[in-house]
Amino acid sequence: MSLLPKGSTVRRDAGLYGYERALRRHGLEAVAGVDEAGRGACAGPLVAGACILPPGRSGIVPGLADSKLLTEKARERCYDQVVRRAVAWSVVVVSHEECDRLGMHVANIEALRRAVALLDVPADYVLTDGFPVDGLGVPGLAVWKGDRVAACISAASVLAKVTRDRLMRDLDRDWPAYDFKTHKGYITDTHTRALEEHGPSPVHRMRFVNVRRAAGLPS
Repeated sequence: MSLLPKGSTVRRDAGLYGYERALRRHGLEAVAGVDEAGRGACAGPLVAGACILPPGRSGIVPGLADSKLLTEKARERCYDQVVRRAVAWSVVVVSHEECDRLGMHVANIEALRRAVALLDVPADYVLTDGFPVDGLGVPGLAVWKGDRVAACISAASVLAKVTRDRLMRDLDRDWPAYDFKTHKGYITDTHTRALEEHGPSPVHRMRFVNVRRAAGLPS
């Protein structure tokens, strides 16, 4: 991953749209943000989102923030606004089987790459949340806590989180004993008790130690 273009800086008080403005001053118009949801969950899919917001007022999403800081209703409202305003956006779903086959880190990187590749408008530059992602085909930058400081990453996090939450509510209807609609596949006391009582469901990730333990497999 590269640095910001030579001569460009982003002030700490630049606000949520500061990175996009700085990059566009250097002729990089299509600035994509990419983020994932579900990496730490032990059940269900991994979901990655990518988003390019337009410049100016049309690209300002009311209430936009890191998806983890928003209520469920606020995320849904932001999701609708992002989809309506974005120059391009995409969502990629990686099944729990593929997560087990690849391992979570490789699956995560692959999901982020796929999300960028699926954008209808090719990205000129990509901002990622926290760690670099190679193989994107364009320059980019890993931004520490990017989902809180870069609008396009925040938008991508909302796309990924809302999509995954909807999928987990669907899985809850198929496997109601695990209460996926509440904890979304993450490890909680309720989830742990359900695993101990019922064992893993077909949508649990078998690489996770707690799931293997519940299945009676060596960890």
